[in-house]
Amino acid sequence: MSSKVKAIPEGHHTLTPHIVVRGGMDAIEFYKRAFGAKELMVMPGPEGKVMHAEIQIGDSVLYLADEFPEMGGCLSPQAIGGTPVVLHLYVEDVDARFNQAVAAGAAVRMPLSDMFWGDRYGQVTDPFGHIWSLASHKEDLTPEEIGKRAAAFS
Repeated sequence: MSSKVKAIPEGHHTLTPHIVVRGGMDAIEFYKRAFGAKELMVMPGPEGKVMHAEIQIGDSVLYLADEFPEMGGCLSPQAIGGTPVVLHLYVEDVDARFNQAVAAGAAVRMPLSDMFWGDRYGQVTDPFGHIWSLASHKEDLTPEEIGKRAAAFS
């Protein structure tokens, strides 16, 4: 009996973020506390490091690994002094999830606010150097309405 293997595995989307952290198992536990992540799979590496892990936050999978500088410069934000990437997380109750992330150890980078594009939005930095934006969509606006609000915002 032959079965067709799916090109995109079940439960995955076309694009899957893959982050590098310093302290993989600690990061997984933090993401559980902060964002309600579920641990799907952890592949142990040398010296107790995480070679590859998959966690699920909401309906999305996030890959993560410990830093391995000796393997092609696989470095965390802590090793390179920051990150140019923001991971965006839409949730039903942004106030509750934002406060949950801060209580778990995230630092407020941008307090929650009702934004001109129709989202309640804020940003935190996790203890591993990754920036997360959290939002709940509150209003459906046309591009013209957003433009007018953006002009008034500046």
